[in-house]
Amino acid sequence: MQLMIAEPLDDYLSRIHWIFVELGIPEELPAVRGLDLCREPTDLIVAETTPQGREFYLTAVAAAAWQALKLAAAEDGIVLLMVSAFRSVDYQADIIRRKLEKGQTIDEILRVLAPPGYSEHHSGRAIDIGSDDCPELGEQFENTRAFCWLANNAQRFQFFLSFPRDNPFGYVYEPWHWCYRGD
Repeated sequence: MQLMIAEPLDDYLSRIHWIFVELGIPEELPAVRGLDLCREPTDLIVAETTPQGREFYLTAVAAAAWQALKLAAAEDGIVLLMVSAFRSVDYQADIIRRKLEKGQTIDEILRVLAPPGYSEHHSGRAIDIGSDDCPELGEQFENTRAFCWLANNAQRFQFFLSFPRDNPFGYVYEPWHWCYRGD
């Protein structure tokens, strides 16, 4: 079986291929849904640490942009909380395994999670954002002052909403998921 990719099969792609086989992810899914391969960066930094000590990692440029965005929001009275950042291919596969063990189908899972190798979280540039009035990831985040502020200001910091309603990638609407797309 050959993975439908335009690049030669290197170690990263080979690893992804075998994860697809193990999890029962159709090899043509990325091409059919228009998903881009997201390689894991070699250098990540701690972008933020929660009061409980959990560390979130991003690339240096994405971390700097996040800090600037968060500061600007705070100056406008908006609290932004980092809920998720870098996620490895292996961690993404583990999330899918746990959902499969709970009886979800791979099709159900892949409407809310990217297949391993194709999540923007692998790039070290994507973050999931909550707010003090809506810290959980859910559609209700779109009704917060934080989302309104992001919708009006995030592009100044090169952050963009990746999965709007009816997005072409087949994912559910994710008002909390923003990706840094600067240099």
